[in-house]
Amino acid sequence: MRRRLALVTSAAGAMLVALDGTVLVMAQPSIRHDLGASVAQTQWTSTGYLLAVAALLVVAGRLGDRYGHRRLLLCGVVGFAGASGGIAFAPGIGWVIGLRVVQGVFGALLQPATLALLRLAYPADRLGTAVAVRTSAIGVAATAGPVLGGVLVAHLGWRSVFVVNVPVGLAIAAVTMAVRVPAREHRESERLDAAGAALVAGVLAVLVYTLVGVPAHGWTGGPTLAGLLCTTAGAVLLVVHERRAAQPIVPPAVARSVPVTAAMALLLLTTGGMFGALFVATFLLQDVQGLSPVAAALRVLPLTVLMVLGAPLAGGAVRRYGPRRTAVVGSALLPLGVLGMSDLTSTDTWAVSGMWFALIGAGFTAVMVTATGTVVGDAPAGYAGVVGGLKQTAMNVGPTLGIAIAAILLQTEGFLTSGSPALRAASASAQATRPALLGLTAVASLGLLPALLLPTRSAAAPRTAEPAVDRTAP
Repeated sequence: MRRRLALVTSAAGAMLVALDGTVLVMAQPSIRHDLGASVAQTQWTSTGYLLAVAALLVVAGRLGDRYGHRRLLLCGVVGFAGASGGIAFAPGIGWVIGLRVVQGVFGALLQPATLALLRLAYPADRLGTAVAVRTSAIGVAATAGPVLGGVLVAHLGWRSVFVVNVPVGLAIAAVTMAVRVPAREHRESERLDAAGAALVAGVLAVLVYTLVGVPAHGWTGGPTLAGLLCTTAGAVLLVVHERRAAQPIVPPAVARSVPVTAAMALLLLTTGGMFGALFVATFLLQDVQGLSPVAAALRVLPLTVLMVLGAPLAGGAVRRYGPRRTAVVGSALLPLGVLGMSDLTSTDTWAVSGMWFALIGAGFTAVMVTATGTVVGDAPAGYAGVVGGLKQTAMNVGPTLGIAIAAILLQTEGFLTSGSPALRAASASAQATRPALLGLTAVASLGLLPALLLPTRSAAAPRTAEPAVDRTAP
């Protein structure tokens, strides 16, 4: 029962965050019209949240390692629900943006904790199954999100999208309070390094903000170059500080772990390639093939189906063949699917495009289950939270990087031109999207390199002798 409660809590927390992101896409046009917001202001309802999450995930994971992941998860899910309720009553776009940032802060607290709970509750030989269930749950959320968001916005208005987070969040909080997992015994001398935390948050926030602005400014634009320079300088300061700190944010045991760092790199490259390809696919299906948004979504459906149904199969493959082989196969299938998309034309059928999207879904699921299991299972004792935070950071930075690359390559071909409708229609050709998809194929293919560094067998790290069980009220 203890393990099942931990799994339910982990999967539900991950689904809450995934649903929030997908349903918001459907609500943004209504938010813009209802509150009289500009396009830039509306975009900040996503950007503000993303910056807060990306900046604080690693720090949140470290806090969970120090003070208990159940406490952090409870705080995160209650705060997330509270911020959602505030957005539902927001009188203006400024309030929506501000509360979305607050929501991102609490989202950062709960995400690493959902992974750490699995590490604490499950032995190494059963961890893969739990990770696969969690991955399937995220796939279900990704599939249901746009549909749920469309229904809510159409019948109850955009505010209902945030209202539903409140009872769901409180229900997850109630289950969280019943969870009992082994807790790492910590020393009172352990303290959060405030300077290190500020540097980590600052570097990640600047990096994500810079990548978000690449489509508007280009890779050689002044704001982009300034942002990359600040990110580099901050990263250098962070490395110097971490080496001197008594309690670094990223402990040496984590930084030196080859399986963990390889899994992070694999997730970064894979998510970059896949989400960049999906960004291009939106224009390819609607502008080139002339499909409606609903018809385009149906073309992508094989990807999400493979995410839901393929996760248990991927978990079984990891147990039978090991993380390395499973990840290598996934890292080969995904770029193969993206490459196939580059040859799509306006006359291709659902079966043809569906095959390529299915390959992408199968490859991504294999990588996701394998890399997540490696990150959680190979996390050094006592550092499951910070490792979970690093994993979620890679999952946030990767898509942002992939979309930035895709947007620039599309602009280079004149696809995203802001000219007349006739000019935009003329630029909307499969040939114009091909360079972007080939570039993203290369990005995804690079994932083969870290995949080869994963262990041949799943981790079976021994547990510490009878760890204390966290029975204190959060």
